[in-house]
Amino acid sequence: MDSDYDSFNRPEVHQRGRKEGYSERIENITTRLGERREAPYFSLFEKTLRAFSPGERLALYTLTIGLALSAFALLALANKASSVISPARGGSLTEGVVGPARFINPLLSISGPDKDLTALIYSGLMRATPEGALIPDLADRYEISEDGTTYTFTLRNNLVFHDGNPLTSEDVLFTIQRAQNQDFKSARRADWEGVSVSAPDARTITFTLPHAYAPFLENATIGILPKHLWENVLAEEFPFDPLNMHPVGSGPYRVEHFDTSATGAAKRYELSSFPKFALGEAYIKELVFLFYPNEETLIDAFNTGHADNFANISPSEIETLTRRNAHIVRVPLPRTFGIFFNQNKNPVLADAAVRAALDASIDKKQIVDEVLKGYGAVLEGPIPPGILGAVNPAIPTPFQNEVQESSAPSENMEEARAILSRGGWMFLPAATSTAQAGDEGAGVWKKKDTILEFTLATADEPELSETAQKVAAAWKALGINVNVHVYPLSELNALVLRPRNYEAVLFGEVVGRTLDLFAFWHSSQRNDPGLNLALYTNSKVDDLLARARAITDREEREELYEQFSENVEKDRPAVFLYAPDFIYFVPEALRGVELGALTQPSERFLNVYQWYTDTERVWNIFTNETKN
Repeated sequence: MDSDYDSFNRPEVHQRGRKEGYSERIENITTRLGERREAPYFSLFEKTLRAFSPGERLALYTLTIGLALSAFALLALANKASSVISPARGGSLTEGVVGPARFINPLLSISGPDKDLTALIYSGLMRATPEGALIPDLADRYEISEDGTTYTFTLRNNLVFHDGNPLTSEDVLFTIQRAQNQDFKSARRADWEGVSVSAPDARTITFTLPHAYAPFLENATIGILPKHLWENVLAEEFPFDPLNMHPVGSGPYRVEHFDTSATGAAKRYELSSFPKFALGEAYIKELVFLFYPNEETLIDAFNTGHADNFANISPSEIETLTRRNAHIVRVPLPRTFGIFFNQNKNPVLADAAVRAALDASIDKKQIVDEVLKGYGAVLEGPIPPGILGAVNPAIPTPFQNEVQESSAPSENMEEARAILSRGGWMFLPAATSTAQAGDEGAGVWKKKDTILEFTLATADEPELSETAQKVAAAWKALGINVNVHVYPLSELNALVLRPRNYEAVLFGEVVGRTLDLFAFWHSSQRNDPGLNLALYTNSKVDDLLARARAITDREEREELYEQFSENVEKDRPAVFLYAPDFIYFVPEALRGVELGALTQPSERFLNVYQWYTDTERVWNIFTNETKN
């Protein structure tokens, strides 16, 4: 008994039993499958099919295939009707820029390449939109006190830098304190002068202003530095720290790799989208920046396909572009180019009739067509387009390298002569004057013992010097003797603009998105470092400018600026010429680019996280869930 029991309980006996059981089950399953194959309806179908003639079988097969294709087409149409094409993450872009990048730092960036990369790598409490608004970025929300002097920001939850370290109010406090410290020589120091900053807790940051200043929210777009990386860097070492070339921020893109030349200048930057960017991961996965020494090499790179997009070249160079699979995206820049009169330097410019005649005699459209190749807007006042009211949208247009035809010659010369005559000026032809006979418009305008003549200064920038020559030619044709003096930009600033050592100067004003024109036109800004180049004085305008910068309601501010503009146009302290376009060349496949009103070229990246080249079809139910 024991022997039989032991043999029965041996493992090999159980294993053999299992195998025999499995074999029986497999036989049962096979038998059942065989029975199913021989089911009556299968046999009937096979019998019926064999009874069909070859032609009938062909018809049956054709109808079956047609039915399948119809069903597929219906499904495709249903899918199309119930879905939309949406941006998909992926793709890459290569941006070409002129000049090296050295200070990729929100406190130090000055050059175009520096600002471009800083705009992509860093983010601030607020972010400007192409529409001209300001939206929270790192901030979850903000509050403004009733008197307009206290701004309290609350940060979003779970903010991090590109290196994974948390971003808190301490980082914001650190950044602003470094900007305020004159030892660090920040280009943004003036924005924060007199502002008190505190961080009550990890998510709250408070700014207290000495007085109400409506455009302050614009200052809150400054990129935030990581305190844990920068806090031990001394002021004298700040510009030279390696972090300026390998920056760590919290913006839509982070640095993956960069190459430098033997001299240490940047040659290539590779950026990748940051998944934890506060406003959502960017669609385009990779941005590559290539740096070129001049416009010629950049244009060659674009024409040969080495660079996908680039911006900010001279309009005169556009005709050298040969690449066709590209679009031009263009919007007016909020910049005012004009001729500002120093009435204290030359008494003839204090005559309202003279200033009105000088304005009337210029064919501004012709200057825009010939100097800017049509890429600009004519100005009649101090406020450039795209600032007041609706922002002009940037619409991609097919690239054309045809030079625009110039406009017809000015028809206002007779009007200008009439204005001078009514103002008491008398034209003396060449025969009775010291002017050289044979000159176009030879002769002079004279009022009592005063001859109408003055000098015009400008910088040696191509567009400015060409504009100055065309304006002078128009005035000489009117009979006004104008001598043009062209200076290198550094000399113009140091020897002419700052000491106000000019009779008339052709220059440009960069008007910000917030339209704070106080520095350009308030009488308190007539002397350096103020920017009132026309030395304009008008008590009513002073009041309008002071009120406008203290009012937070945009509509009320715009009403005040419209009144300001009317007063300036009436007084004519300057001849306003044009606002140049910002021109951006992009590949046809790139979508989502919105420029709006740009203060500077780097702001083309304001909505870079919404650009895309790849797409996918998504059912409406999922897009609705995403919106909700």
